[in-house]
Amino acid sequence: MTASVLAFEKKLVPSDGYLYGTSWEKRHEPGQRLALNLKEKSVRGTISNRLKKNDLNDPAKLDSKVENANLQTVDSCGLGLDQDTLLLSFSLKILSGVEKPSACNDSAFLQKYSEVITQYINDFGFTELGKRYALNIANGRTLWRNRVGAENIEICVKATNSDLENKNWTFNAHEYNLRDFNKSDYKVEELGKLIADSLSGKRDYLILEIDVFAQIGTAQDVYPSEELVLDKGKGKKSKILYSVNDIAAMHSQKLGNALRTIDTWYPAFANEKTGAIAAEPYGAVTNLGVAYRKPTEKSDFFTLFDSYIANNTLTLTDEQKHYVMAVLVRGGVFGESDKE
Repeated sequence: MTASVLAFEKKLVPSDGYLYGTSWEKRHEPGQRLALNLKEKSVRGTISNRLKKNDLNDPAKLDSKVENANLQTVDSCGLGLDQDTLLLSFSLKILSGVEKPSACNDSAFLQKYSEVITQYINDFGFTELGKRYALNIANGRTLWRNRVGAENIEICVKATNSDLENKNWTFNAHEYNLRDFNKSDYKVEELGKLIADSLSGKRDYLILEIDVFAQIGTAQDVYPSEELVLDKGKGKKSKILYSVNDIAAMHSQKLGNALRTIDTWYPAFANEKTGAIAAEPYGAVTNLGVAYRKPTEKSDFFTLFDSYIANNTLTLTDEQKHYVMAVLVRGGVFGESDKE
């Protein structure tokens, strides 16, 4: 039986990401990095949505709809005329303490949970998860749409903990595959070990400063996070982009999702073009409207977690254990309600 009150704080804690423009040749000169601002523009689009069946065979109705242009006011963001490179800058904190829930109302369950997680740390030390998180830093996945079509992508990572003496790494993102987490190198292994040591408690925490440079082309559009507009009919703009203190930015949640995209253990991975998905309780990929880990297949987090920690009704593979731990690193509220 799982505790009815059970919650975990996230252990990967990214900041918001801030967007700057520069040139590839001068990307390492701080004075050449200019904050990108949002611009508002009004556009006159055409009617391009699918027509109702009653209008398909009536040319007059189609003409009348086309006559009424699709007028929109939207936010946009782009590089300057002398800039060809986007800089995404953010920090990442990795915390220990996965074996200690932030809330648990069942002492017997808590003791069993702590024993199982301690055994996982002794057996695996978070090495596999640490390497995968490091690869997602190195491959530039945090750029999201900005990664597509980039000629060059360079990631500069610096550890700011006082005992690490500003240890740093530089990665060429094109050297790392977005689907394959088996290929790495000594830089990824070194960064991954620091992350793993922080998650397993050998270190209390790790703080990284991460700069991602993407050469995308002179004056090209860039893509900050888009704000959720719940009632677009009443707002002035149909697309609102995210900014902080007038600097275009990416949500910390979006960066966290990219870093957590390490789940290649879901059942359909071998036959899917989706590739790795974020570690989520039901393997949800919202833009596709698909849950890749279904309770009916006994592959969802709750089924595996209960078996791993409480019931022991299933013998978990190493991959299933890694997945459960990745969701715990994600954090969340996982208590079992007694209400139907």
